[in-house]
Amino acid sequence: MHVTAVIPAAGTGVRMGGPVAKPFLLLGGIPLLARTLLRLARSQVIDAYVLVVPPGSEETCAKAVVAAYGLPAASRIVPGGAVRQASVWAGLQALPPGTDLVLVHDAARPCVPVGVVRATVEAAARDGAAVAAVPATETVKEARPDGRILRTLPRESLWIAQTPQAFARRIILEAHAAATADGFLGTDDAALVERLGRPVTLVPGSPENIKVTHPADLEVAARLLEAQGEG
Repeated sequence: MHVTAVIPAAGTGVRMGGPVAKPFLLLGGIPLLARTLLRLARSQVIDAYVLVVPPGSEETCAKAVVAAYGLPAASRIVPGGAVRQASVWAGLQALPPGTDLVLVHDAARPCVPVGVVRATVEAAARDGAAVAAVPATETVKEARPDGRILRTLPRESLWIAQTPQAFARRIILEAHAAATADGFLGTDDAALVERLGRPVTLVPGSPENIKVTHPADLEVAARLLEAQGEG
């Protein structure tokens, strides 16, 4: 089975508060995107990569990330869209021939355990669609537009979705095409598959699989990498 990883990395990092696009921020002296790609490569279940980067930064990515760290050559480096969903769709258009399974993983999740990557790919190969997720551990409230609590949701049945998320090629292409045609904007790729009525398997994720969103997250990620032996 040929697995292609689509890595949305087109965010400008507005919440990081700096002039450098988030994929190129240094984490332990190495660009964030490179850290994530190195981790994915260690899983040994990915055959090709499509990197979706801020428009105009394709050459920078090729030199400062892929070539500089001896990473597996990306199948393609393509410019992203205005929102994450558009960026993933751009990446899907660049899938190499022969791709059977598509793994989508946020460039901003450099600490994902290798076992989670492998388990997600295995589940998707078996079931067609799989998502790494962790159980909700805190009480979740649903609110009304005025900010008042509508109800408390039963956390026993709630999961917090992460990436990687993996799908059979035909399923994720169908889901994104339908969302584009309908003008539907989801918060993750699994949501697009779910709205087609297709089942998605939950795979145990990890609390270590944090998403770097704010400046303080870089420090947390650096400590996690050091604890994982990759500081």
